[in-house]
Amino acid sequence: MDIWWSLHLRREPASVPLARRILLGTMASVGVDPDISHEVGVALTEACANAVEHAVRSAGGGEDSGFQVTATIEDGRLRVEVTDSGPGFCAVPAGSALCAASGRSGGSSRPTRRRHESVIPADAGTVLPDPGAEHGRGLFLIRALVDHVQFRDHPRSGAVVSFDKTLKYCDRPLLHAS
Repeated sequence: MDIWWSLHLRREPASVPLARRILLGTMASVGVDPDISHEVGVALTEACANAVEHAVRSAGGGEDSGFQVTATIEDGRLRVEVTDSGPGFCAVPAGSALCAASGRSGGSSRPTRRRHESVIPADAGTVLPDPGAEHGRGLFLIRALVDHVQFRDHPRSGAVVSFDKTLKYCDRPLLHAS
């Protein structure tokens, strides 16, 4: 059975558990192993929390531009994509470790790379950040819990976090294809 859904959510903390509950309910309905569901739920929570924190209100009228979560279960594989309307990864301050890895030169707060190049290095999130660091654990958790993760800028605006996970199923799913 293949399933696809997409949510457009407000940029507010209450949207994070809503997205997680919908994804967990979908996986439970098709009989995904609860341990796999839990891992994916934590990864989605981290990606959505980043979208809530970094998405911005649209330029006109201060309206909440929100963020989008799309999930697909196809051929035993889950694909999740969280897209926000924030500045994208190109807004990482010049001189930071992420900027240095992306090829941005110091001295200017403007990006020197093309819009579609990845800012986050391929190994981002592979090492647990310093315990005193305020940020960075989410990337570590996402990378540790899923099979593949990609961080990129959206072609129009914002950032996209997408990840894949191979699913294991229980013997008796709640939902059967007829």
